[in-house]
Parts: sequence; C-alpha cells; structure tokens
Amino acid sequence: MAEASIPVDLLNPGQVFACLGFLEAVDKLLGDAEGGFDWSNETRVRFTLRADSRDNPFGEVLRWLASAEIMECVPPGHVDPTPVGERSATDEDDSTAASAGPLELETYPSRVDEAMARPLRLHCPGGVGVELGHWADGSGRSRFKLYSGNRSACGIATAMLRGIADLWAAEPVELAARPFEVLMPLGGSFNFDARSAWTAMDTGFSIDRQKKKGNIIGVEASPVVQLLAAWGLEHARPTELRSRRGDEVADGGRWVRYGAWSTRVLPMLARPALAGLSVGVPIRSFLFRPRLSGKNKIVTFAQEEVRA
Repeated sequence: MAEASIPVDLLNPGQVFACLGFLEAVDKLLGDAEGGFDWSNETRVRFTLRADSRDNPFGEVLRWLASAEIMECVPPGHVDPTPVGERSATDEDDSTAASAGPLELETYPSRVDEAMARPLRLHCPGGVGVELGHWADGSGRSRFKLYSGNRSACGIATAMLRGIADLWAAEPVELAARPFEVLMPLGGSFNFDARSAWTAMDTGFSIDRQKKKGNIIGVEASPVVQLLAAWGLEHARPTELRSRRGDEVADGGRWVRYGAWSTRVLPMLARPALAGLSVGVPIRSFLFRPRLSGKNKIVTFAQEEVRA
C-alpha cells in the first residue's frame, strides 16, 4: 500500500471536486482506495490518498492521464454525418478531436443525443477504460453542466488531457506533489477552477472577444482540476439550493453546497460527503454562488457554512 497527500484549497470548489476525482481514479486504476482531507493545520490543508500501489497514487493517475486516449460516445445505431475529426471549431481550444471513435454505448446516459455534450471514454491501449459524462446525465438529477456555447465535452477533455501530458513531460515530480498548483494558460474548459473564473464585468471587457481580435490574454488554471473534477462528479453532485431572500443574481440566486470530509473513506462514502451529507465522519460544508460568463456558468470561491 502507498500513501501520499497534496495541498488543496477548500474554498475552491473545483479542487474539492477534483480530490474526489483522484479518489475515484485511484480506485479504478489501482484498487483499494481511501481518501480524506486533513485540516489539522488550517494554513496547509491536504488531501490524502491511500491505495494498492508501490508508488505515489497521485503520480500514477497523472501518468495514466498523460498517455490516455479519448473516444466520444454515441447512442446505438447513431450515424454522425460529420465525424468528430472533421468538425470545424469556433474556438481554438475546441479544435482538438478524439483520437478514436465514436464509440456506440449500449446504454446511453442521456435521453437525447446532444452533439456538444456527449459522454466520453478515456482509455490506454490494452488497459483499463473509464466513461465520463455527468454533463449528459439523463436520470433526472442535476447534470451540473457549466460549459456552453460551441465547445464540446470532447474538445474540452482532449485539451485538458493534452495540457496534463505537457505538464507531466515537463515536471512530473512537481505535478505529482502539487497537481492543483501547477498552472498553465487555458482557454475553453469545464469551468470548475475558480481561479480561471471571469466575467466581462469583473475584467472590464470580454476576454474571449479580445482573443478573437488577436490580443492574447492568458487565463491560467489547472487542467488537472478541470479533468479530475469532471471525474469526481461522475457519481456525485454538490447540492444546489434554492434562492436565499435578497440574493437575486443572474442565475436566479441559487447557491451550491459541497462538503469536505476528514478521515480516509471509501469512494462510496466520499460521494454523499461531497454533497454535504453526514457519513459518520466530521464534515465541513461550503457554499458558493455560480455566476454567468456569457452563456457559461462559472464557479466562484466559496465561504464556509456555519450550521447551528
């Protein structure tokens, strides 16, 4: 068994979602995974993973992602008139395409086939594969889909994988030790990292319009946070709350609650804990209010919830 820990900002929702993503990934790839937060030192909160491995489990996940291939999934019998690799893109970060596919799923998660929100399959040749697609969830629970417009889930995930591969090739030791703190300029993303959240009102202008005019303005964030947060939300969701009185904003004033748990637990317990539910271990809950950036929703930094 191997154990390792990484620094995490509990007030950044995407980092907490990504911690669950690491736990899910380690359990899938290595087995016998347990994970939990250690806030005994409030200035250096860490997330600890333990798994059936000889090496750092965080590094094992990142190594796998750095070599993973991606396939876009479609319903049975689907005929796509325009293959993924031939689609034109309006955003440079969505111009990448799946390395293979599409893959027909016998059981498709969504009730309708949305070309920009199809589920994905990540795999390494000859190895394990995993399907991701919380944004295509047709079960009736919240999809918690934040991205919108002309970006596809496939294009976003491909760009995030490419970013992880580049960071892993350049500084693997640093990335395994501080995966959420090694940043790079990102364009289109799943919008989970609060550090890359912006609105035209915040900046005084629209960053995407400046990019189209040829003015390069980098917004640095973590591709690890973006992709692992998506993995973490595959079997869990934060709790979306109704509007509070006097808190009317563009998205209807909704708040979102998520939880962080102490003590290492199995993924099946970490999932409800992420929603702030009691699972028999100490839990801290946090609230943030999503904001609108054009057609996209973005996460913002949270505040800790004080419960009576």
